[in-house]
Amino acid sequence: MGLFDNIGAPPAQNTQQSSGNKTVDVVFAKLPDNFAEFTALPQAAMDDPFKTAALTVLALCFYSQDKDACIQMLNFLKGPQPLSTYEQQFLADRFRDADYVPRSYFSGAVPGNDYKPAQPYTVKVSENLYSYQDSGYAKLYLQSGGADSPRPIQLRMAKDGKWYLWEQFLLAGIRPPESTNPWA
Repeated sequence: MGLFDNIGAPPAQNTQQSSGNKTVDVVFAKLPDNFAEFTALPQAAMDDPFKTAALTVLALCFYSQDKDACIQMLNFLKGPQPLSTYEQQFLADRFRDADYVPRSYFSGAVPGNDYKPAQPYTVKVSENLYSYQDSGYAKLYLQSGGADSPRPIQLRMAKDGKWYLWEQFLLAGIRPPESTNPWA
């Protein structure tokens, strides 16, 4: 086959690429109190990347009240590749003075209400045209009530067919809660 033999032919389609721009509302009817309840949630089947992304937000919310439970939940979500020492240190650094950041990904959580989520607890997870660009990976996006643009999270499908947390960029700084702003 020559270099220019495909001129005029329709472009090859990537069968794994999504049609894009889909948003899924992942609803938690009840929030878990511990690791056992976390793994018993229907979303813990992790049979699609949207569920795993939303579970990551939920797990991160535990850090300020029970760091060990949070780490255990994140390791569950990471599957065959647990958190590295570096990742654990990164979490400690991010939560030093901004424990409200993970709550901001729940619907209704905004600076004006100190990031108190609305019920039922819902996380909106979106994909775009490039979300499935790399085979076996999904790059999805979550909107924080305190940020102007959505934040990415990358998930990876393992041999068992489950989508595991690969990388998250959810803990970047956002607008502080109004109660902490002396100028508000």
